[in-house]
Amino acid sequence: MADERLDERDEPAGRSMYLIDGRRVTVSDLLGAGLLKAGTNLRFTRNRIGKTYHATVTDKGRIRLDPDGEEFRSPSRAAMVAAGMRAVDGWLAWLVVDQGRLLDAVRQELLDQAIAADAAHPQNADTELQRLHERLRVARRRADDQQPERISVRDLLSLWGAKDRGDQVSQIEADLANHGLVTSPSFRAVTLDTMVSLTTPPDEPEVTAIAEVAGIDDAAVAEDDEGGGDLNVRLTVGNLSPLDGVMSVEPNSTFDEAITKMLLNDFSQLAVLSGSRNLRGAVTWRSIAHARHQKPDASFADAIDHRVDVVDYDRDLFEVLPTLQQREFVFVRNETKEIAGIVTTADVADRYGEMATPFFQLGELDQTLRWVLSRAFDIQTIRRHCNRSVATFDQLSIGDYQRVLENQQVWVELGWPLDRRTFINRLEEIRLIRNKVMHFHPDPVPADAVNKLRRFNSLIHRYRDLA
Repeated sequence: MADERLDERDEPAGRSMYLIDGRRVTVSDLLGAGLLKAGTNLRFTRNRIGKTYHATVTDKGRIRLDPDGEEFRSPSRAAMVAAGMRAVDGWLAWLVVDQGRLLDAVRQELLDQAIAADAAHPQNADTELQRLHERLRVARRRADDQQPERISVRDLLSLWGAKDRGDQVSQIEADLANHGLVTSPSFRAVTLDTMVSLTTPPDEPEVTAIAEVAGIDDAAVAEDDEGGGDLNVRLTVGNLSPLDGVMSVEPNSTFDEAITKMLLNDFSQLAVLSGSRNLRGAVTWRSIAHARHQKPDASFADAIDHRVDVVDYDRDLFEVLPTLQQREFVFVRNETKEIAGIVTTADVADRYGEMATPFFQLGELDQTLRWVLSRAFDIQTIRRHCNRSVATFDQLSIGDYQRVLENQQVWVELGWPLDRRTFINRLEEIRLIRNKVMHFHPDPVPADAVNKLRRFNSLIHRYRDLA
């Protein structure tokens, strides 16, 4: 009985972790907490066009539209179908009639209850989870006051103890969504040093113009509140451009000004702008040479190339590659349609170099260790130290290398004058790097990790012939 009572006392803390630190809150959670009841009436009013939509909460935590009876798990999906709209945040759309408050407010009460239950346990006093909850509550208040917090993607990730957009991305998006927050622009589709706003969807999300004026990323507003937007593994144009502005000249500039700016910054092109959203073209070394070759007394206007391409920051990079191959650069629009960045073929080459280098370093390491073991031992010896069935040397993985080389007898027979424990510890670090590389996260592998791979390869090449 004592153990059962202990489990009951521990349950609220576990429940708060489950709700706040892992997934998105659902209407079913509100039912389970007694904050909603089956049969609760919901109302969605679009004041601008004078229309109202009605729904009820079912005993399974679904939203049933009136009068057609169609049911949805997602408040946003229910609102979108009811109103025939492309994008709605259902938590901010549906009013709980008998409580006189939005579903979002009920969700916030659930989060507060869960975090209070977590804090009630002495061992959980002032936890990272509680601090994160309060941090997001403050961000939400600022967003509601139309003073959204600005933060770099790198600093945003650090709130969850993350250094890149790896395995924690879905959790981060869930925690933000639970507090009614989105980032503008989307933190997935930009560089780690890009500044984003922690904001809420617009009050009237059906009006696209309002979203643009408010600086809200329309794609973020459209995300499904059940996590439908979590699967986003694209490499975007914005992942290569920090969206911090472009070097530019005005249409009535001079050759000297343009040439000086390009020389000082080692640029091959400049944007020609008359206002942050009015791109008039580009001036390049090629366009200058072409204009002056055709007409020695050419004016600066003659050197402006009006055939430029502009893409949105969240555009799939692979879709833009043909244009880059032909034009060598594209200008990038941010979430408010300003010309805020540029991506060149050199940027693409650099990024693919960053992505490919650790991949090839790991391949070199794998082949070298396999070659060393095949020279020093037969497959029967290797197989005895693996925790799985291995028929050939080609089937060995980094985990297998660890298990084989951590054996004292194998290490002695290998004859390397190195410390076995230190070597195996570094191999474990490399195994973790390998897992990150093979998951193809959008952020480059850190330079220190790449250097570990290079130094490890250098070491095993130095001693490989001793085997």
